[in-house]
Amino acid sequence: MLASKSLGTDLLRSEKQTLLRFSTLYILLSIVIIWAFSFMYYESQKGLMLQEKRVILQEYSKSLIQDLKHLHINFDKTQIYPRSDKFNSAIFDSDKKLIFQTSNTEIKLDNILYLEDEMIHLVNIPESYYLGAKYIVVKIKDDGMWKSTTKKEILIFTILGFTFMLIVGYFLVKLFLKPMKDAIQLLDRFIKDTTHELNTPVSTIVTNIEMIDKSSLDDALVKKINRIDIGAKTISNIYQDLTYLTLGNQIISNDEDLNLEQLILERCDYFKSLADAKRVTLYPNVIQNSTLHIDKVKFSKLLDNLISNAIKYNNIDGFIKITLTKQKIVVEDNGIGIAKENISKMQDRYARFNNSSGGFGIGLSIVSSIAEDYKLTIDISSKLKVGTKVSISW
Repeated sequence: MLASKSLGTDLLRSEKQTLLRFSTLYILLSIVIIWAFSFMYYESQKGLMLQEKRVILQEYSKSLIQDLKHLHINFDKTQIYPRSDKFNSAIFDSDKKLIFQTSNTEIKLDNILYLEDEMIHLVNIPESYYLGAKYIVVKIKDDGMWKSTTKKEILIFTILGFTFMLIVGYFLVKLFLKPMKDAIQLLDRFIKDTTHELNTPVSTIVTNIEMIDKSSLDDALVKKINRIDIGAKTISNIYQDLTYLTLGNQIISNDEDLNLEQLILERCDYFKSLADAKRVTLYPNVIQNSTLHIDKVKFSKLLDNLISNAIKYNNIDGFIKITLTKQKIVVEDNGIGIAKENISKMQDRYARFNNSSGGFGIGLSIVSSIAEDYKLTIDISSKLKVGTKVSISW
């Protein structure tokens, strides 16, 4: 049978959750940084390419202006707008209206040098308006070589940059998580040492109270002893929970065919003083000869947490029904209940939804751990101010 989960297991889960959140944020930030640098590098390479092409386009522009000047001076119907196999061109008047162009494309006159639709454009304003042209545009096709080279360089940079960021992130995670690990180990040692020191005095108190013959004592003294009994059993229950959390992975299971009827009656008798103190009535409803192959200590711990929670979160003069069938145990109370949205969180370690009733929020986490080890099914239903029902089936 699988060993029960210890406190260290849950703390390790918390550490993993912290690591996951940090890693996700760090990776997203790394992607944004790499994308920003890649974008700036791409734009810088694009700018360098345009500056290189600018020299060529200015030469083409001078050639076109000379041809326009010649056409303007010697204009007649037999002459046509100058054309070249090396570049396309267009001319616009002072109102930015198109006079003529050799290719039917949209041109932006507000930009002097730009790349659009794989065409490099240069907008020039000559000193003289030949043929009424204030704006002269020359354009050549971009061969795309710079783009292919830049994309390869960006890919290499992205791989190397992301690898570097991951390496840095790994050391940052180790650096940031070290204080948490140290605190977890310190807390784990403290709880283990504390529970170990509690063992002897708690066991002594509980044992000696059980040995007292209350029939020979007066009522006032019996009430005092009962209050001591309640306090001792409360401490004992907390001690057992902490022991299970810290040493659960060291507990060796001793599975047997457990008589559930007898165990339920024993646990009801154990919690009777706690229930009486809150005027809560226990109603065990069991079927004879109902057995389950399981470790007695672990199943007792499971049952104890269900009953103690039902007492803790019950109302004065409330009741707790413990029903046993062949395949199920149901613990039902008419206590304060819990909101629907919190039911799914009830089995989380340290989850508490009512600060007035005390406790550490570990009871149902232990129940969940034992149920998981033995493939038991937990079903929880609850309603505020109505009560809670917990079913354990197998």
